[in-house]
Amino acid sequence: MQPVQKPIGVMLVDDHQTMLWGLSKLIDGEKPRMQVVGTATSCEEALEQVDQVIPDVILLDLDLGGKCALDILPGLLSNSVSRVLILTGERQQKTLDMAVLGGARGVLRKDAAADQVLLAIERMHKGELCVDNETMGRVFAEFVDSKRAHKADPEMEKQATLTCKERKIIYAVVDGSGASNKALAERLFVTEHTLRNHLTSIYQKLGVSNRLELYVYAVKHHLDKLPS
Repeated sequence: MQPVQKPIGVMLVDDHQTMLWGLSKLIDGEKPRMQVVGTATSCEEALEQVDQVIPDVILLDLDLGGKCALDILPGLLSNSVSRVLILTGERQQKTLDMAVLGGARGVLRKDAAADQVLLAIERMHKGELCVDNETMGRVFAEFVDSKRAHKADPEMEKQATLTCKERKIIYAVVDGSGASNKALAERLFVTEHTLRNHLTSIYQKLGVSNRLELYVYAVKHHLDKLPS
């Protein structure tokens, strides 16, 4: 005797009641293959529902009462189960690309045929992507370009390793360029020994050798501002 297969749990997120009603009828008509496990009409309701029902697939409209649902994608995908299928009337291709970059596994227009929606739900539940080749091409190019831009500025990578305390020390070094280590230490409420340790760490991270080189580097790379 074969085990009973669990239905694909689908959550619907749309601010149009007629759309919700139609999708509910469509999906519940496919029982026991799939069923609606939750509905939401706003970003807030969607985030509440997803934690309660842990759906397999979320059909998500991007425009929810004037709010862009891109902002809630991380929250909807915070568990290891749910996958998001965008079902929207949005025509801005950049917005749809951002949805895929944000973790959506599929994109369909609201004028898609009923069998396309059902097929997309099944495919996504199996772990497949439901994104056309043109969109995937653009998303891949965007991903590669962002990686290149990140690699193109190694100084930003160095500066990202600085702690908040180290940035404050750099500011103090620039602001009191001629001050002794003792004076700087007093200003920063640390011992000279602690200050020297911090400076050694900063020198290593930024690839400079002394306070003069640090001063020049900080001014050149706009590190001479007190961090907030």
